Amino acid sequence: KLTFEQAMARLVVIVALLERGDGALEQAMALFAEGAAIVRTCSAQLDEAEQKVKLLTAGPDGQPQEQPFQGEE
Repeated sequence: KLTFEQAMARLVVIVALLERGDGALEQAMALFAEGAAIVRTCSAQLDEAEQKVKLLTAGPDGQPQEQPFQGEE
C-alpha cells in the first residue's frame, strides 16, 4: 500500500507515460486503469482527512464545529 505522497508521485509518472503516447494500446489501458485506481484511493484518503479535520475543529463551547478551510490564495 502506497502513502498518499507515493501514490501522487506514481500518478505523475503514469500521466507522463500516457502523454508520451509511444506505448502499445494494452500498456496504455493498463496504465490508465492503474491511474484511475490511484485517483480513487487518493480521493478517499482526502475525504477521510477532511472528516478528521472537521472533528478536530472545536467551537467556543469545546464541541466540534465545522468551519470552512481558509487556504492560501
